[in-house]
Amino acid sequence: MGGHVLKELATQLEELGLVLRGGFYKEAPNATTILIGNVGSQLWKPFANEIDWSNPHPLDHWTKLKLDPIANTFKAKVIYPFVGPDYAPFQTWAMKADCVYPSPVGPLIHPDYGLWHAYRAAFTFEGQLADLSNRDTRPSPCEACVEKPCISACPVHAFDEGNFDASICMDHISSKEGIVCAYNGCRSRLACPVGEEYSYCEEQMRFHMKKYLRADI
Repeated sequence: MGGHVLKELATQLEELGLVLRGGFYKEAPNATTILIGNVGSQLWKPFANEIDWSNPHPLDHWTKLKLDPIANTFKAKVIYPFVGPDYAPFQTWAMKADCVYPSPVGPLIHPDYGLWHAYRAAFTFEGQLADLSNRDTRPSPCEACVEKPCISACPVHAFDEGNFDASICMDHISSKEGIVCAYNGCRSRLACPVGEEYSYCEEQMRFHMKKYLRADI
């Protein structure tokens, strides 16, 4: 395909607060997969201006509403991480396409963005894109992190023993004692020193915590 596909795609995504997050080519079935996501709070303002609170999954709804027509313009197949069953393996794709690694608290960590990023969709194009760049191969920032403040910061030790106990976490956030986590965001995520300048704004953190609990906070 032409050499300016990704540049043109990036320009259209920019006004939505979305960015290209790398990609990869597979000879079979002769297709290129490009990941699309958000970094920091760039997405929040465009989304917040159009939130449809009548929809139970407003961010997923908004993402699909915006990206379906763009995918159609570029003649790409669009795949979403929230559409299933048979959910697409976005974490596997991300580690193949982007400079991200598993973190001690679950979400993939990036050397620049830390834990403050996400993947919202993937576009699949026929053939190999001429302007697809090589994956950044910097190591995981967790390798050099000895103290692991993300683990010790959790007030209810939900990450002890290397596993995440979601029930302990949710019980705490739903309680009076967990009001700080509910309103200010996950303390473990906030304790990570990587990419602090990309941390989500308060409104965005609160939105995600609300959806995590599937209840009003």
